Amino acid sequence: MKAVIPAAGLGTRFLPITKSIPKEMIPIIDKPMIHYIIDEAVQSGIHDIVLITAHGKEAIQNFFTRNHELEDRLAGAGKEEWAKDIRRIAESCNIIPVIQESPAGLGHAVGCAKDVVGNETFAVLLGDDMIDTSPYSGVAACTKQLIDIQRSNGMSVVGVMEVPELDVVKYGIVSGSKISEKTFRVEQIVEKPSVKDSPGRHAIPGRYVVDPVIFKYISETKPGKNGEIQFTDSLLKLSLNEGLLAHEFIGDRYDTGDRIGYLDATLTFGLRRPDLRDGLINLMKKHLKD
Repeated sequence: MKAVIPAAGLGTRFLPITKSIPKEMIPIIDKPMIHYIIDEAVQSGIHDIVLITAHGKEAIQNFFTRNHELEDRLAGAGKEEWAKDIRRIAESCNIIPVIQESPAGLGHAVGCAKDVVGNETFAVLLGDDMIDTSPYSGVAACTKQLIDIQRSNGMSVVGVMEVPELDVVKYGIVSGSKISEKTFRVEQIVEKPSVKDSPGRHAIPGRYVVDPVIFKYISETKPGKNGEIQFTDSLLKLSLNEGLLAHEFIGDRYDTGDRIGYLDATLTFGLRRPDLRDGLINLMKKHLKD
């Protein structure tokens, strides 16, 4: 199975830094956002990563490419562990870059992967949605949870989480009939509905495992607002014609494309690190006192 990671967006919520640095390369502590996303794919048994990118965002691909000169310098300076970490990043996955010539929506971005994915089921992970399962003992990565559901049911699946009623306006919202405690068959999908018109409170935060027939429905989906092809429109067609499941995954989600979500992730991961925890707590106490 391959994973498709759309990363061609302009990153407008993080301007002005994204004028010169891809949003996906903004670090959470000392690793770029996208490193955590690709780690999830690798932990789910996926090695081939189809990166949907744009001109000027070569830094993402470069990060996952061997840098022999840097490795040799680190090793020569007695920093072999650092050299191993740098090498491990490049060896963890196979990045297959695909250029999206112009931003035309998530559906269009996923559609750009068609020739690389071929006739295989594949995963889609959004590059600014981190889903962390490490606090939960024995729980697999989010994408692996969805892969297991897809394989056991033979049907495409989206990951969902329950959100507060007032937050439904931020997400694609799904509803349907339950087939188990955490899984239901999708009957409705509405992109960013009003609170009044929302079919429920189960939101899709950017994890999908889909049949390649989705490419057919993407090609049939007409552009909507701002000329964008909405992935949710294609998923709705998939649900009506082929069937689609929604699974309430176990894990903590961080919207790192949002400034507050980004700070939340930075604090959470910083507090978990023994080398940073005490210093970070002291900083927080200092600023809270001020």
